Amino acid sequence: MKKIPKQEYTAEFKELLVKRVKAGQRVGTVARELGLIEQTLRNWVKAAATGKLNGPGSKMVTPEQMELSQVRAENIRLKRENEIRARHKRRFKATTDSKHSLPVAPNLLARDFTPAKQNQVWTADMTYIWTDEGWLYLAVVLDLFNREVAGWSIKPRMTADIVIAALTMAWFRKKPAPGLIHHADRGSQYASHAFQARLEEYGMVCSMSRKGNCWDNAPSESFFNSLKNEWVHGTRYSTRAAAETERFDDIEPFYNWTSPNLNPRDIITLR
Repeated sequence: MKKIPKQEYTAEFKELLVKRVKAGQRVGTVARELGLIEQTLRNWVKAAATGKLNGPGSKMVTPEQMELSQVRAENIRLKRENEIRARHKRRFKATTDSKHSLPVAPNLLARDFTPAKQNQVWTADMTYIWTDEGWLYLAVVLDLFNREVAGWSIKPRMTADIVIAALTMAWFRKKPAPGLIHHADRGSQYASHAFQARLEEYGMVCSMSRKGNCWDNAPSESFFNSLKNEWVHGTRYSTRAAAETERFDDIEPFYNWTSPNLNPRDIITLR
């Protein structure tokens, strides 16, 4: 297996953590919640203050933009506290394109959703969120043992990059031993040469659902169903940035640390 380069967190991950600190949360608290070295987060906050958070070539962030981000975060917080939600018609967007000529893997998972321990089986999937600026896509990687979100990525385009970013975050966080089964649908993103090369690099075994059978990936479907019913449906997002901030708050400090889905006995039973 090839040597893995030093961890590079995604830009959206760093920006959202910095926003939490700027909103008043302690650096140490945020770092402990997300398994980060405290000094790393302090470095991000310091870099953000000079508009250099994402390194050379990154778009400079002005004080006005920083202030606007804080105002948006405060607006989201107030809406949550007062249960203010706008109602709007639900939109649909297909995220699985299985009409491709790329190789597909057999269904090794075979609906066995009860692994004996962590980092044996991961399931992955994507969903969509509508904003006034257009579609936003969320990709997650779940540890099937306890339903923890091991990795995630949120982007405005539904390309292989989004699923690779989610897998990369999961690998750097968990560092599983070779042989882990990674299960997803037959979508072109998961079947892409780039994604398959990353699985091979991490020593993972690919498993894919049967064509047109969403029950083969029921845990991921269940996660997105819960996420949307609790946090997305009935909410109107004026910008992609607003939706990104809320999804981060849903997944990291709320779902991964307070959700009852983290109980290993709380498994999905197919009838």
